[in-house]
Amino acid sequence: MKLPLPRGPLSRATIDLVRSSVDAAPARGLAVHAQDAVAASDDLAVDDDLQLALYVMYELAYRGFDGVDDDWEWDPRVIEGRRVLERAYERELRARVEVPDDVAPTRSDVAAALFTMTAPTPGPSVARYVAKRATRAQLEEFLVLRSVYQLKEADPHTWAIPRLTGGAKAALVEIQADEYGGGAADRMHCALFARTMRGAGLDDEYGAYVEQVPAVVLAALNVMSLFGMNRRLRGATAGHLAAFEMTSSLPNRLYGDGFRRHGFDAATTLYFDEHVEADAVHEQIAGRDLAGGLVRQEPELCQDVLFGAASCLWLDERVGAHALHAWTAGRSALRVEP
Repeated sequence: MKLPLPRGPLSRATIDLVRSSVDAAPARGLAVHAQDAVAASDDLAVDDDLQLALYVMYELAYRGFDGVDDDWEWDPRVIEGRRVLERAYERELRARVEVPDDVAPTRSDVAAALFTMTAPTPGPSVARYVAKRATRAQLEEFLVLRSVYQLKEADPHTWAIPRLTGGAKAALVEIQADEYGGGAADRMHCALFARTMRGAGLDDEYGAYVEQVPAVVLAALNVMSLFGMNRRLRGATAGHLAAFEMTSSLPNRLYGDGFRRHGFDAATTLYFDEHVEADAVHEQIAGRDLAGGLVRQEPELCQDVLFGAASCLWLDERVGAHALHAWTAGRSALRVEP
């Protein structure tokens, strides 16, 4: 993918650094720029400059960027800046996200807490809006907003596989195997989502719409890499994936209904229809065998598991509120319309 345009001094410094030659780049890294950006921000989750910079730093460890040397992935000049942002972002999440503190560190109690946390609630939601009210243009925006994650679906959580053991590891592998299509490339969930984008007349290239998505969408994606790429946060990764899977089945049914309402064919809605069935199974595995099983193995990770789940729900709620606020006001939910 191409490097995105900067959104402020930190993302500009980050993009300028990785665009240059590793050997010829200045010795000064990104830590000072990152510290300045953190100090200037009062809400990191909606800070375009900070979240884009963090996204670029993380993307170096996924598919990288055109014309960017792969050696930048673990270059200390990037990593020192990334660590500043990671610490600040985690600190803010822990301060803002409400985590249950009365859950016993047992498999059954953790699973029960997760099912309570992820239970459907009444009131406005993106899924209900898409099913009943969204215009064709809003459906396209919905896909654009989701594309930065869905076209790399499963990859951020997969970092946790080598960091787990026993039953928790087996549960994660079982979930991820389905996400990757059980070995069939055309059944990978990212490939199904790409098909949906093509059916809606959108560009299905990886990262094609990064310029269009606002900071809060990048924040919801970046938290997955924050948890997944730091071994000490493996509990948060398990909790995040559990919450993600446990809040997927019913919304995807509603998303499919919304696209069918506008006449989209079965090939275009297959991604959503696939998740209705798959995630109904995954939620049980993720809640009981992955998250609950991990806490049974490592009771000290109980609060991190719940923190990961709560962070997923909090950020998803903020993304949804952003989209609904824009759409109900008759505005675009995108940062820049494609």
